[in-house]
Amino acid sequence: MSFYLYNMSQTTVISFFSYKGFKNKWQALGRMGRPPLLKKDISGLTFWKALGAGSGNGFSIWPDWSTFGLLTVFNSEDEANKFLDSDIIEEYQSSSEKHSHILMHSIKAHGKWSEQEPFNAEVKYNEFQPIAVITRATIKPKLAYKFWRYVPSVSKSMDGHEGLIFSKGIGEWPIFMQATFSFWKKGEHMMAYAYSNKKHADMVKKTRELGWYSEELFSRFHPFEVRGNLIDNIFI
Repeated sequence: MSFYLYNMSQTTVISFFSYKGFKNKWQALGRMGRPPLLKKDISGLTFWKALGAGSGNGFSIWPDWSTFGLLTVFNSEDEANKFLDSDIIEEYQSSSEKHSHILMHSIKAHGKWSEQEPFNAEVKYNEFQPIAVITRATIKPKLAYKFWRYVPSVSKSMDGHEGLIFSKGIGEWPIFMQATFSFWKKGEHMMAYAYSNKKHADMVKKTRELGWYSEELFSRFHPFEVRGNLIDNIFI
C-alpha cells in the first residue's frame, strides 16, 4: 500500500495518561464524566471512548486511579494527527506525569461496541510487524461473579510473556464494561500467547460455554507510531 493510501486509511489512536497527586487525579476522573470531546465538532472523528484503567495488565476489578485512557477513531491519519496537536489533547497532557499515543491501522475486527462497529479492517496482517489487540465486553450482571472468579489468573498469565511491550485493563464502567489493550513486538508473539497459554485458552472456552457477555468486540491492529514517554517506542 502506498504512503498516500495509508495516509487516507482509518486511523485508531489509543492514548494513556499517567497522573500524580490528588488534584491531577481528581481532574482526570472528572474528564471521565465530562470528556472534553463532548459537543465538539472534531474533523474526521467517527468513534471515541473515555476510559478508566484497572490496576492489573488485563481485566481488573480494582481501579488504577493514576491512569486514564482515551480511544479515538478517525477517517485518516491527517485528521488523527491534527487532533493529537489540539487543545483537547493538551488538556489531558498538561497535568500528566507521562503520556503516550499509539497510532494504529485495523487488521481485523468482529463484534460491536455500544452497538457500533467502529473499526474498518484496511491493512493485511503481518506476523513480523508490531501488533495490538483490544478485547472489549459488557458483562451480564447475573454472570459477573463467575467472570471475576476466573479473570485475575488469566491477566497474571500475561506477565513477562515474550514480546509483550505494554498491556492494560481499560473500561467505561467498573465491573460490567471492561476491555483490555495489549501491544506486542510481533504478531507471532501475540499468537503464541493467545494459542499456547493454557489459562488464556481456558478463558476462551469458558466464554463460549457460559456466554457471559451481552456485547463483545475483538480487534487487532498494526501500530505504526508511538508518541510520548509512557510506553516504550519501538519505532525509534
